[in-house]
Amino acid sequence: MRILVTNDDGIYSPGISALAEIASKFGEVLVVAPDVEQSSMGHAVTHSRPLSYKKSPIEFPGIEAYRVNGTPADCVALGTHLRNNIEVVLSGINLGPNLGNAMWHSGTLAAAKQAVLLGKKGVALSTPADQAEPDFGTLAPYVEKTLAFLLRKPEEVALYNVNFPPQPKGICWTRQSVRFYDGKIEPGKDPMGRKHYWFTVFPLEPAETNTDRWAVENGLVSVTPLRLDLTDENQLRQFTADGTWHWPA
Repeated sequence: MRILVTNDDGIYSPGISALAEIASKFGEVLVVAPDVEQSSMGHAVTHSRPLSYKKSPIEFPGIEAYRVNGTPADCVALGTHLRNNIEVVLSGINLGPNLGNAMWHSGTLAAAKQAVLLGKKGVALSTPADQAEPDFGTLAPYVEKTLAFLLRKPEEVALYNVNFPPQPKGICWTRQSVRFYDGKIEPGKDPMGRKHYWFTVFPLEPAETNTDRWAVENGLVSVTPLRLDLTDENQLRQFTADGTWHWPA
């Protein structure tokens, strides 16, 4: 199996080193990652300037690795161009969770989505990160178990979002947690006295049972199967219940 490993934290992130090492147990790995952090970049692509890549400044033992002056989605596009036989794209392990509404702006998940757009299987992997670096040694057995299942599933094109709690005790299938948030702008000042602002959010509701956020809060690895089609099927059925697909009739 030929695997492309990328992320949105950048080539220097310890998470990508941990993921590349585990992924090498499943096949031939190529690392192509942003040269600087691209967190919350979403599915941005670079079209106003050319992209370039260079050899990684850090070692990935036994693995070919490059850094790109672009976004996570750029890295997948360029990586699959450099190696047109890539079958799977793994993105992560992100330093911070990508749960619920965070899927909309996650650069980690965007890389996996770009893989699907190119006809590949895409898997995004994330874990909470506070002041201390995540314990990737503790996570490794669960990362390997999860990949062993997802990479051996027969479908060629599929999208998965995986989140690991700091101390996993199991793995479960989940759906996306959708909660409303109280968005706040926190004003402040920089060392020169100039005003700046931080955008922060606070959940208004608890996590729903069997969702990704509920799983991680309860010490379980969350595996959420996703799709790119955002169609609201319930509304579509209501609007077309009489067989009319356009208006005026």
